[in-house]
Amino acid sequence: MREITGATIRQKGGPFQVEKLFLDEPRPDEVLVRVVATGMCHTDMVARDQLYDVPLPIVLGHEGAGVVEEVGGSVKKVKAGDHVVLTYMWCGHCKPCLRGDLTYCENFYPLNFGGAREDGSTATCEAGGRPIHDHFFGQSSFGTLALVHERNVIRVPRDAPLELLGPLGCGIQTGAGAVINALKVTPGSSFATFGGGAVGLSAVMAARVAGATTIIVSDVVPSRLELAKELGATHTVNSRETDPITAVGEITGGGADFTLESSGRPAVLRQAIDALSIGGTCGIVGAPALGTEASFDVNDVMTAGKRIIGIIEGESKPDLFIPALVELYMQGRFPFDKLVKFYTLDQINQAAEDSEKGVTIKPVIRLAASEG
Repeated sequence: MREITGATIRQKGGPFQVEKLFLDEPRPDEVLVRVVATGMCHTDMVARDQLYDVPLPIVLGHEGAGVVEEVGGSVKKVKAGDHVVLTYMWCGHCKPCLRGDLTYCENFYPLNFGGAREDGSTATCEAGGRPIHDHFFGQSSFGTLALVHERNVIRVPRDAPLELLGPLGCGIQTGAGAVINALKVTPGSSFATFGGGAVGLSAVMAARVAGATTIIVSDVVPSRLELAKELGATHTVNSRETDPITAVGEITGGGADFTLESSGRPAVLRQAIDALSIGGTCGIVGAPALGTEASFDVNDVMTAGKRIIGIIEGESKPDLFIPALVELYMQGRFPFDKLVKFYTLDQINQAAEDSEKGVTIKPVIRLAASEG
């Protein structure tokens, strides 16, 4: 086993505790990755606060980027020294996986939130040998080393800034993929995102890449609305000051062709649905507590031919989509680095607090300085 430094959650609501842990050697189909940096996502806080049923104690983190240290004997996809981004996990053998719908894997929940490998085993323990849950999104990257399956490790170019790339594994690909893969935003169309966090602003950048000519952001944080303009928004709405449904209707002349809800608030989802044009589509990516219900006007949706779709991980096929986002970034067409603020592993609780307060849009935890 290898000694690592990792951040654990041991009780509902946190805090993250940085401590020495021990990690197994890779199995034949696994890859050991030295984590250079990892993004912090809203879903980490959802798990910390037990809005989803995630076993404790656990090492969270699911937007890792790093360098391959060692590979198992059957691994063909990457080799030692490769630069990689870690993404979500899927089983590869259920019906949705076999037809290419990886984000709707029948085993998605246990593989990403179950705190273990598919066979129920864990790879992490504390000094006394007590098991620690891991494999959060198949990686648990709030640690100096991560043990992942060959399936959810994505090779990226060496000339790309590795410490920036981790968020492409979840939050950034969720927003961008929602626009490009799921909603299929078209050139000349109108798009409105309800929520200006990392996912919403990634959607803005993607909508610009996709050719939308009216791009609207509704949020309550003035600094986020200002940044949205830099990233491609043509209009912004402070929903504390202006009714966003009315505003979107006036800007678009009747409603948006596409909307995206990323806040996880039922009232905001209703706004996103009501702001649609005839024949428009609303995508849902916000993650509230399990069992959360929302309402809409049935006749408004039915008679206007509106569609409401759920979207997981931007319906991304990561081996194709993550390298595409890296290339867009390198060309200056997807400047997601403007969302990022760096923290050390010892500052992980500050990063979480800053994220929840809206001070930082996308915290990224550097781990290189924490290596033993």
